[in-house]
Amino acid sequence: MSDQRLSFKEMCAKFDVTPRTLRYYEYIELLQPLREGRSRWYGPKEVARMTLILRGRKFGFQLEDIRQWLLIYEQDGTQAQMRAWIDLADRQLGELAEQRNQLDEAIDELQTLRDDTAASLSD
Repeated sequence: MSDQRLSFKEMCAKFDVTPRTLRYYEYIELLQPLREGRSRWYGPKEVARMTLILRGRKFGFQLEDIRQWLLIYEQDGTQAQMRAWIDLADRQLGELAEQRNQLDEAIDELQTLRDDTAASLSD
C-alpha cells in the first residue's frame, strides 16, 4: 500500500466518516491530502493519520490535542511523540476514571429512586 492513493469518496467509505467530517479534519489541518485540480488524494501517511485521529476520538481526546500530538512527530520525531502520548494518555485515563465514578454514582442514585418508587407502589 506504499503508493496507493484513496480518493475523497474512498477515504470516507474506508473510515465510515461523512464528507463534512473529512473536510473539517482538513480545515483544522489534521489531514493534508494531495490536491490535483478539484480532486483530493490520500496516501499512506494520511490514512495512518486518520487511523490515529479516529482512535484518539474513540478514547475521548479533543481534536486540538490530537493535532498537537501529530505535530510533535513532524517537528521532533517518534520519541518525543511517544513521550507526549504517555502524558496525554495519563491525563485522559484520569478523566475517564472520573467520568466512570460519576456514572456509577448516577446509576446507584437512579437505581435507589427506582426501587423506592417500585416499593411504594407495592404498599
